[in-house]
Amino acid sequence: MIDMAVLQEINEQQRQAVTAPAGPVLVLAGAGSGKTRVLVQRLVYLVLTEQIAPSAILAVTFTNKAAAEMRERIENQLSKTSHHGTSDLWLGTFHGIAHRLLRRHTAEAGLGAGFQILDSDDQARLIRRVLRNLELDERRYPPKDLQHFINRHKDEGRRPGTLNDGIDPWQLQASRIYTAYENTCRTLNVVDFAELLLRTYELFQKNSALLEHYRERFQHILVDEFQDTNALQYNMLQLLAGPRGRLFLVGDDDQSIYGWRGARVENLQRFRQDYPRAELIRLEQNYRSTATILQAANALIRRNSGRLGKELWTSGPQGGAIRVYQAYNERDEAAFVVAELQRLYTQGLPRRQMAVLYRSNAQSRLLEERLLEHNVPYRVYGGMRFFERTEVKDALAYLRLATYAADDASFERIVNVPPRGIGNQTLELIRATARTTAQPLLATCRRLVEEHALSPRAAAAVGQFVSLLDTMRQRHADLDLGDRMALVIRDSGLEAHYAAQSDERAATRLENLGELVNATRTYCPPEGDPLDHFLAHAALEAGEGQGDAWEDCVQLMTLHAAKGLEFHAVFLVGLEEGLFPHQRAMEGGEMLEEERRLCYVGMTRAQCQLTLAYAEQRRINGLERIMTPSRFLGELPEQLLEPVRAAASWQRGARTRPNQGQQQSTPRAMPPARSSGSPASAKGSLRLGGQVRHPVFGEGTVTSIEGHGPDARIRVRFHQDKERWLLLRLAKLTTVA
Repeated sequence: MIDMAVLQEINEQQRQAVTAPAGPVLVLAGAGSGKTRVLVQRLVYLVLTEQIAPSAILAVTFTNKAAAEMRERIENQLSKTSHHGTSDLWLGTFHGIAHRLLRRHTAEAGLGAGFQILDSDDQARLIRRVLRNLELDERRYPPKDLQHFINRHKDEGRRPGTLNDGIDPWQLQASRIYTAYENTCRTLNVVDFAELLLRTYELFQKNSALLEHYRERFQHILVDEFQDTNALQYNMLQLLAGPRGRLFLVGDDDQSIYGWRGARVENLQRFRQDYPRAELIRLEQNYRSTATILQAANALIRRNSGRLGKELWTSGPQGGAIRVYQAYNERDEAAFVVAELQRLYTQGLPRRQMAVLYRSNAQSRLLEERLLEHNVPYRVYGGMRFFERTEVKDALAYLRLATYAADDASFERIVNVPPRGIGNQTLELIRATARTTAQPLLATCRRLVEEHALSPRAAAAVGQFVSLLDTMRQRHADLDLGDRMALVIRDSGLEAHYAAQSDERAATRLENLGELVNATRTYCPPEGDPLDHFLAHAALEAGEGQGDAWEDCVQLMTLHAAKGLEFHAVFLVGLEEGLFPHQRAMEGGEMLEEERRLCYVGMTRAQCQLTLAYAEQRRINGLERIMTPSRFLGELPEQLLEPVRAAASWQRGARTRPNQGQQQSTPRAMPPARSSGSPASAKGSLRLGGQVRHPVFGEGTVTSIEGHGPDARIRVRFHQDKERWLLLRLAKLTTVA
């Protein structure tokens, strides 16, 4: 039996979910409500109390990191009370599970033995090759656009043969490219990420006996982050669940923020329609944020339509008000945020517990600049991932090509890495000959050298490359994976290439190559050939952030990257119309609702302190633009907010620029004015209502003070009844007694 103490430690709704009867169950888990704990305890409950073998459970998550965390927590639970382990448990991402199934049923899936996975870069490179073969212009058919076109249709379960009706000429040509791309993938025995799922779905569709086998095997299917599933993933789950429908789905429609990559929030509603008797359990008790933050987040998300509905609450403290900062411009915004980060640090808060969130990556530049100026350590979360780093991908491409001589994608990647003098003209000849003879590129190189079809210089360079791969293949035959990787890095010339460079970037790349050797030496494949599994592991991991262990530094990240994280203090910046919500969502509809969900996610990352900031003007594409406060600010209850500076238009529900005539600044205490004639060179020498003199405009009254430091500005009503905004450092004002 599951440890009863564990069930007593969770709340009533969590206990209801963990012990729910077999059948379709939808757990609507709010932010910070302990969904991972519920998933882990549900699985442990099935094993220990319901006597379900781990091998009869399929658990699906969306990241390898989440899968590893779940597996560790499950193992810890099971090791305390039983002999059960997790080696037989099918736990992983959708793509990882699909890959495992396809390896087991390669022939039934129509794949060749040893098929390889294309990551995003390799897929784009292969599309370029298809375009060259079809003699189509990349400028008219950009590879990235075609990549999106192909993957989007695969995510919807559509093959190219179904796309010819009712589409425009560009899409018609794109569907033909899709057909040629599929044929090329079939010839090369490679699959892309989207193909992993589509091929698995089709495998079950076309093989009823195999489908029935896995329906019988997987008595329970548990799914995390269900709101992020796309159409194909939902169909696959429904197909595998069969008539029994033993699906245990955990998700939150209020945190569905990946519509741009195919996620369908409507899958939650679709599930309720397809399984009308499904039990719906709401997890609404939040263990992360203060009551003030939750009340504001509830008020914001309540404006979205079509929600299943829930209200987050906490038994914790009410907490302080949400602070709102009205900046003059983006520099003022960055200066304020960094000053606040430093203030919190001096009060004893570790920097790793502070995060600055923004809608667009481009917003990080000024924040980084200001942090560097003040020597504040920071980390841009979600930067370049380990298996996406150039040197790592190059080394893996050598390993693939040395093992699978027909891997043309790897050939294209490293034929001139490090530079070996094989020119574009020679490469075009190799490609053209390969097309004519229907041979792999490496075999074509060998043939052209043997037939003396290349110039002496080209033949020497190509011959050395072929010889290098032959030598690798011979030397690696009896080596384990770790030794093989180490020799590849050395024999390929990558190690010498970076060692010959003296800059820091080269040293970092050498360290990454060393870490790659470590990864291969410690890798334990679940079954089958270690090389095949490691290469698949690398391709699958390339889609996830690998990040090193956090140092004590401020965390900068996009709102999308922040999902699943939490911090004591959160600063959400750039809350302006056209920036957040994004310009693309300004017309309303589902895109605007997703932007609102994104704001909700950002707000609920905060545990104790939440600060929102916006700028009156911002430089965008080289132009200074007057900005309007985000509508999301106007959707928050005013009583929960504390303006850090003058009252702004969002407080009154207006959609005009702050301080335009009718908008009066809220008076606040200021240091006393200096004596008559003293220079107003600092904000502290002024006060609201004080008198100043300008060398051109004469005397006037201070009506507003904005910003601080060199970017501070004041609004003055001069005696001619004209009001002007003036930069304090340039205005040459003097105070008047």
